[in-house]
Amino acid sequence: MDRLLCGDAGFGKTEVALRAAFKAVMDGKQVALLAPTTILAHQHYETFRARLAPFPVVVEVLTRLRSPKEQAEILRRLREGEIDILIGTHRLLQPDVVFKDLGLVIIDEEQRFGVMHKEHFKRLRAEVDVLTLTATPIPRTLYLALSGLRDISLIQTPPEERLPVQVYVGPYDDRLVRSAIMRELDRGGQVFVVYNRVHGLEAWKERLEALVPGARFGMAHGQMPPRQLEKTMMAFTRGEIDILVATDIISSGLDIPNANTMIVIRADLFGLAQLYQLRGRVGRSVLQGYAYFLYDPKIPLTAEARERLAAIYEIPGLGGGFQLAMRDLEVRGAGEILGTRQHGHIAAVGFDLYMKMLNRAIAELRAEREGLPPPPPSPEGVTLQLPWPIGLPEDYVPDPGMRLQLYRRMAGIATLEGVEEMARELEDRFGPLPEETRHLLQQLRFKILAARAGIERIYAEGRTLVLRPAPDRGDGLVRALGGWIADGAVRLPRRPSWPQDLERLLRMLADPAR
Repeated sequence: MDRLLCGDAGFGKTEVALRAAFKAVMDGKQVALLAPTTILAHQHYETFRARLAPFPVVVEVLTRLRSPKEQAEILRRLREGEIDILIGTHRLLQPDVVFKDLGLVIIDEEQRFGVMHKEHFKRLRAEVDVLTLTATPIPRTLYLALSGLRDISLIQTPPEERLPVQVYVGPYDDRLVRSAIMRELDRGGQVFVVYNRVHGLEAWKERLEALVPGARFGMAHGQMPPRQLEKTMMAFTRGEIDILVATDIISSGLDIPNANTMIVIRADLFGLAQLYQLRGRVGRSVLQGYAYFLYDPKIPLTAEARERLAAIYEIPGLGGGFQLAMRDLEVRGAGEILGTRQHGHIAAVGFDLYMKMLNRAIAELRAEREGLPPPPPSPEGVTLQLPWPIGLPEDYVPDPGMRLQLYRRMAGIATLEGVEEMARELEDRFGPLPEETRHLLQQLRFKILAARAGIERIYAEGRTLVLRPAPDRGDGLVRALGGWIADGAVRLPRRPSWPQDLERLLRMLADPAR
């Protein structure tokens, strides 16, 4: 298994991961859960340990918060199979981490890891199953899933009574910030304030302390001593801190239902996926969540920053992560499928052709593995120039975007059954087929049959239709036609019934046994 599980923040990806891990352990396998931050790893550890306490499942966590002696003991127990589920950060990728019988790898917040990180566990055992969790998959991962190289599952239903987060984008203003903080504190909640520069974080904390005197403040960033960071986060989780001033170390997966206001300072310096992850840290209960993305009014916004802030405002409050990832794929490209770049356009070196060949090879291998006949030849290599109008008229499908989507789907049809299904769908959605659309569907049938018959081009020449075979199929056509073929091509008179005559001839060439 190599499955991408895509669901919005708080939609239940961790619950799916927990149940998958439990199933693997019950089957006698070990599980590795890779998290991008120490904070998130320890949160998963507490969740898994609490949920699995009634069962004979041993859960451990391996991060920099563990002493060297504790780490050595955990690694020994792991090698001997005494640990069932090991949760950790990049520490799990070190050579001294050895599993006795690894069966499942769970990668949380996939967008925070590089290609080499994610491939590390696959090299340990060819049979290892991989479950990848993310709200906003990177372009490369999303394209692998959409193209069939990886399986994908979507969680599209929000938890019951979940409310969409209210988003505000605008210039920083002390009065606005104070008002937002006081509203949250008045209802007994907590506040995240994010500034993604360790240098300057203390100054912002002091500024906010002057704005909201009497509130209990804490600070968290990745350069703090591990024990102090753990102490601060645990205090915030227990409600002993009202306002946590932090870097984006808190952006990944934290689940603190009582914190329902997020204030991001200099939001123009964050990436779109980062902004979306930050928005997902609030509104994780039945209470209304608020996210304020603020920029410095004295510093002009770049075009890219303006576009990112507009996107985070426009993306729907619930279930928008997948939409954001699709937008990211369109803007940044799919990256390298066999390389390590996770975004970028490579069409200049034949990407489209490469993907068609790859999809074809995947289909052939799947058919061989499952004992099925090989897939039919692709009709994409067939060129038709026939004397009749084809298309989807504007008065039949008025919306240009819908027409383009239908044309794309038709271009991907490779079977006669697919053509018939498309015809039924068009009649059901838009009414009786106009003449141009009937011709278009008939032309799709011709292309499919021509591909099977080894014909690469069909065109009109005067009062005849010319069928030119592919270079390696000419001899087969000669045998199929009893030795008759002129000028290296098959010629068919253009009588009024030429469409029926052409289909009959193509069916005979595609299946000589008939």
